[in-house]
Amino acid sequence: MTMTAHTADKTRSEATPRQRWMAVLSRASRAEIAQLVGTDVPRHDILKAPETGTVMVEGRAGGAGRRFNLGEATVTRCIIRLDDGAMGFSYALGRDGRKARLAAILDARLQRAAPGAALHRAVDALAERQSAARDLASRKAAATKVDFFTLVRGA
Repeated sequence: MTMTAHTADKTRSEATPRQRWMAVLSRASRAEIAQLVGTDVPRHDILKAPETGTVMVEGRAGGAGRRFNLGEATVTRCIIRLDDGAMGFSYALGRDGRKARLAAILDARLQRAAPGAALHRAVDALAERQSAARDLASRKAAATKVDFFTLVRGA
């Protein structure tokens, strides 16, 4: 499995609900996903067993400059179908096949759940925790920022 990951040009507000929950699930740990699935794992067929491959990660100089290939990242994907016919897909960084399978189960269940249902609220709460963690990391990094300047004497 080889793909190229492109920087998303869409803003978060333009993303569909499914794109938002898929992003949250891809950033979540296996423990967080397992907690969302709970002990009652629904019956499902594995259409594509967890499979590990690589994707090319792109960066931008200065965050907004020209794109460049940063390197490769390991990704595991999985596709399942619940007994009711709902199909779930997942992509997860790393080699954790169980995380990819559980995330695919959640994707299928979220498609069937009504907006505002308990499962959607749980994923929204996870998204808020992820956002708070990103903000904290950003503030910590900003606190160590050093601005360099050149002092010219006698010009």
